[in-house]
Amino acid sequence: MVHTMICLVCWIIIALLVRQFAVEFVRVKGSSMRSTLQNKEVMLVTKTEYLFGRPKRHDVVICHYPGRYIDKWNLIKQYFVKRVVGLPGETVSIEEGVVHINGVPLEEPFLDEAHNRRKRSMEPVTLKADEYFVMGDNRDNSNDSRRVGPLKRRAIVGQVHAVLWPFRALRRIR
Repeated sequence: MVHTMICLVCWIIIALLVRQFAVEFVRVKGSSMRSTLQNKEVMLVTKTEYLFGRPKRHDVVICHYPGRYIDKWNLIKQYFVKRVVGLPGETVSIEEGVVHINGVPLEEPFLDEAHNRRKRSMEPVTLKADEYFVMGDNRDNSNDSRRVGPLKRRAIVGQVHAVLWPFRALRRIR
């Protein structure tokens, strides 16, 4: 009996460590990444790349915004799924809906014009050494760095690699 309890506790600890530091399944809530991701899809998120490496431009990531929690006790941070647009040290601006990095228009072939009709502009923002600028692919309906500001590196939790559910939507995210 004691041996069974010890094994159970060990398995629970291992599962929690894997979820915290390696792999997690996260459900999409909302339309901010449409057409890349759809509401209620379940994504495979890996965390190991960012334990020792840094996010790259165009990575689809899971992140936290400062002060955003899903519980009233402020214990569980709320996840957001966004795409990395600006990297540390770069200057990000938006001119009539086109993102510019250090004054050069950014190619974003994954954007769907149907979800990017509002051609808004944004004054230049220069990112600090540990800051990233993230945006949703549905630029018309995304709460992202344009509103909450750049994110610190520690706010980026993991990289989205695939949609696993529903099965008919199974695909890799690049």
